[in-house]
Amino acid sequence: MSSKVYILHENEEWTTPLKGELEKLDVPYEDWFLDSGKLDLTEIPPEGIFYNRMSASSHTRNHRYAPEYTAAVISWLESHGRLVLNDSRALALEVSKVAQYNALREHGITTPKTIAAVGKEHLIRSADSFDGSFITKHNRAGKGLGVQLFQSKEALKQYVDSDDFDESIDGITLLQDYIQSPDASITRCEFVGGKFLYAVKVDTSEGFELCPADVCQVGDSYCPTTPATEKPKFEIIEDFDHPILKKYEEFLKANGITFAGIECIQNENGDLFTYDVNTNTNYNPDAEKKGNKSGMKAIAETLEKALLQFK
Repeated sequence: MSSKVYILHENEEWTTPLKGELEKLDVPYEDWFLDSGKLDLTEIPPEGIFYNRMSASSHTRNHRYAPEYTAAVISWLESHGRLVLNDSRALALEVSKVAQYNALREHGITTPKTIAAVGKEHLIRSADSFDGSFITKHNRAGKGLGVQLFQSKEALKQYVDSDDFDESIDGITLLQDYIQSPDASITRCEFVGGKFLYAVKVDTSEGFELCPADVCQVGDSYCPTTPATEKPKFEIIEDFDHPILKKYEEFLKANGITFAGIECIQNENGDLFTYDVNTNTNYNPDAEKKGNKSGMKAIAETLEKALLQFK
């Protein structure tokens, strides 16, 4: 059996653009949809390159245990010496912001003040540690899950005690300093092959649940009939350069991450805070078309090169 690229994932819509780019390059691939399944540990994995695209938000698509199953599959692959791009360490960071922040700080990367709490009583009590505004977010998240802004402990208590309280799937809710950007934007830096590809400015003025993939864009602001003069949500930043990029690349290399989007924000004083690492990165087609970039093409070319080296 000839070797090929194996794509490990749980969302067909997010993976379709990659398959198209692999087909253009005539790269053989096989789809492993890991929302559920069975794994015989006595079997030998096939030969090839394995690309992990498992997402922390899989439970929002009724794939609750997809990350756990994928972790088992990757452990099996790595035990047989198979090359996994975005390996077991990368997956561990994908599903835990606590793990992300600890790893980022090890590389001298500043993250917002964060408290992880399990249980409503501890969550409410944690608000005493913040002097100003703070947000909640899920430890295992993606798409801005659980992000709410609060100005006081009492406001948090009302939310936590209400039917609207949205608990993280792993039971860990984060309280975090609210970093206010002067222009209500964040920057997402995309990396392919462990190297910086481009940066995107993301408008967050209408909320936090922003995924760059077009399949995530819902609501009037993303309707095709919306006037073209409206400010786009995603814009590629031309010639983006910042000293943080070197630290990001070192962080990725040390943690088995080949492909990622890293999100950061600057306050009014110009201080930069890094708050999210997405190892299942997606790209905005409109921004890429305007900026003449293609993240999925770059990923496909990286996979092609890895497969040729493997052969």
